[in-house]
Amino acid sequence: MTALPDWMQPPRAEGWFAEDLDRIPEAPRHTELIDGAPVFQRSPQRVWHSRLVTALTTALTAQAPNGTEIDREIGIRLDARNRPEPDVLAVTAPYDPDRTFHRPADVELVVEVVSPESAHRDRVVKLRKYAEAGIVHYWRIEEEYGLPVVHVHELDGPTGRYAPTGIVRNRLKVSLPFPVDLDLSALLPRR
Repeated sequence: MTALPDWMQPPRAEGWFAEDLDRIPEAPRHTELIDGAPVFQRSPQRVWHSRLVTALTTALTAQAPNGTEIDREIGIRLDARNRPEPDVLAVTAPYDPDRTFHRPADVELVVEVVSPESAHRDRVVKLRKYAEAGIVHYWRIEEEYGLPVVHVHELDGPTGRYAPTGIVRNRLKVSLPFPVDLDLSALLPRR
C-alpha cells in the first residue's frame, strides 16, 4: 500500500475545515469539502458537461439583473466543515477578483450539472446541504437523450427543505430568483 502524500493528511485531529481548501495548492482542481472530507474530482470531464456549464454561464450572465453576478465553479462555505463547489451560481456579492468562495447569504441560485461521478452528491447530499444553508433556488440539470433537463427546486421556508417546482425540457422560463428564459436545446451544439 502506498502512503498518502503529506498534503492529504488532515491538518488537525478534528479533520478538515472549509478554509483549509485555500491552503492546499497540491489538491486537484475542483476539490470540495463535504462533512469535513475532501472530495476530489478525478474522473475526466465530459464535453457535454463542460459545454453545458459554459453555455449556461453565458446565458445567465446575459439575463442577470444589475447586482447579480454569475460565477462558475466557485465554492460556497456552507459552514466550517462544508464547502461544495457548484457548477454555476448566481450571487449578490460584488465582484472581488481574489474571492475563493461565497457565503450562503450571497447566493441566489445554485446549479449542479449531474455527471456519473457526482450524481449521488448532486441529487441527495447537496440538495440537503444547500437547503440547510438557506439557499432558496437550486437547479439540478440531468442529461436525457443528449439534451439538458432542468429539475427546479425552491426552498420551502416552514420545512427548510426544497420543494420541486418543475421538471423542464425544451424551454426554461422562470421569474425567480430573477427572470430567466432559456431555450435548453440551444445550449448545446446540434448533433
